[in-house]
Amino acid sequence: MTDDYDDELRRNRAEKDDFFADHPQSPIPPEEREGFDGLAYFDPDPTYRVDATVTTHEEPEPVELETTDGRVVRYLHVVTFAFDIDGEDATLSGYRQAGDDPGQLFVPFRDKTTGQQTYKQGRYMELEHDGELADGDTVTLDFNLAYAPFCAYSDTFSCPLPPEDNWLNVAVEAGERTN
Repeated sequence: MTDDYDDELRRNRAEKDDFFADHPQSPIPPEEREGFDGLAYFDPDPTYRVDATVTTHEEPEPVELETTDGRVVRYLHVVTFAFDIDGEDATLSGYRQAGDDPGQLFVPFRDKTTGQQTYKQGRYMELEHDGELADGDTVTLDFNLAYAPFCAYSDTFSCPLPPEDNWLNVAVEAGERTN
C-alpha cells in the first residue's frame, strides 16, 4: 500500500469516529458518547487487499440470513469471490437485496478473529463497482475496510449474520477490531 492509501484510510476512520461520537444516528447510545474516544482498528496491511475472481449467478439464489434479533432477512446471492488469503484458498458470497443498486454488494463474513479480536457475530464489507460484473472479472477485496455492524454497539439494531458459507478459516487481522 502507498502512503496515500494509508493516509486516506486513516482519514476515513477519523470521519467514522466523528460520526460515532457526534451524529444523532450514531449507533453509540447517547449516554455513552461523551466517553467514546474512537473505534479500534488493525493497522493498514497490504496483505489483506486481495484480488478475487468473480463468478456471477445469472439467476441469483434467494438466501435467508438470520439476524441478531432472531428475524430473517432475504438477500440474493449474486456473486461468489474466489481468492487466496494467507496461503489459503477461500471464497465469499456477495449479496444484494431485491431492488438494490446492482453496483453495490454486501459481503458479511466471519474469520478466526471473530469473537476474540473482532465483533462476536462477524464483520461486513461493501463492494462498489461500475457496470455489471462478469465471470472471470477480478476485483479487489479490501479487508482493511471490514467493519462491525451497528448491532455491535447497541442492541437496538438488528443485523444480518454471516452465513456459514462466509466463514473463513484464517485470521483476518484487518479493519475494525474490538480491542
